[in-house]
Amino acid sequence: MISKLLSGLAIFFGLSLAAGLGLAWWLGAWGVVFPSTVHETVAPDLPAGLSDPAFLLFTKTNSFRHTEGIAAGTALFESLAREQGLAMFHTENSAVFNPVDLKRFSAVVFLNVTGDSLSEAQREAFQQWLTAGGGWLGIHAAGDGSHSYWPWYVENVIGVEFTAHILGPRFQAADVVSEAPGHPVMGELPARWSHTEEWYSWRESPREKGFTVLARVDETTYRPVQKIFNREVDLRMGDHPVTWLRCLGEGRVLYTAMGHAGEAYSHPQFRRLLSNALAWTTGEGACVGHL
Repeated sequence: MISKLLSGLAIFFGLSLAAGLGLAWWLGAWGVVFPSTVHETVAPDLPAGLSDPAFLLFTKTNSFRHTEGIAAGTALFESLAREQGLAMFHTENSAVFNPVDLKRFSAVVFLNVTGDSLSEAQREAFQQWLTAGGGWLGIHAAGDGSHSYWPWYVENVIGVEFTAHILGPRFQAADVVSEAPGHPVMGELPARWSHTEEWYSWRESPREKGFTVLARVDETTYRPVQKIFNREVDLRMGDHPVTWLRCLGEGRVLYTAMGHAGEAYSHPQFRRLLSNALAWTTGEGACVGHL
């Protein structure tokens, strides 16, 4: 009788573990449970006829994977590339971050990249390429807490330390307010629009670090709290930017905290923001971060 009970419990816990791991994989959280530190060493073959200008779309995830956001974002950037006459190369192979291959691109887009995705040598190649005149566009999880392994990136590219995102509910509609209507990245965007997002918070505002804030979220239009097991953490920042940019050396850096869910990439205002941002990061001439 006891052996049957123990056997039943073992089966129950085994099935529960399998179900939990399956749910983690389906939700994209497998990499959070089992983070990877794999860095590819053989670069992908770039098309011989890759035209100029071109941008690199990078979607590697060694931590949480935003499966739907990556799929929808990739489709959008394919469309934007055609509209703007740009060539696009999409990969999750980190070995493309080498001095020779990076020279083929005007800009790199980190579309929901997470975790320890680049080796030390690959990080150094990216840093030198970017500060020498490259362009970088980061979306949503490119600024989350999984990048702490790379202090230079957190300090210079994102500029601020991620603290948490809202929960309870996880996705909320809120008003985004344009702060720089005269900047080309905000062209054709309204002064205020509604966007549904998993809103991030940071330890401080990037404005304090010298970044140019393009848009902020109005904290009075949603509940900026993280609710876990009936415990609420206040995520209000007061000054709560969600899109900002800077000139880094000779390079252009632009980050937006929006873009978690696949549906976000069908919103006209977010599509316009990303279109403008891509044009700015791939642009030629001297970087102008401030108005």
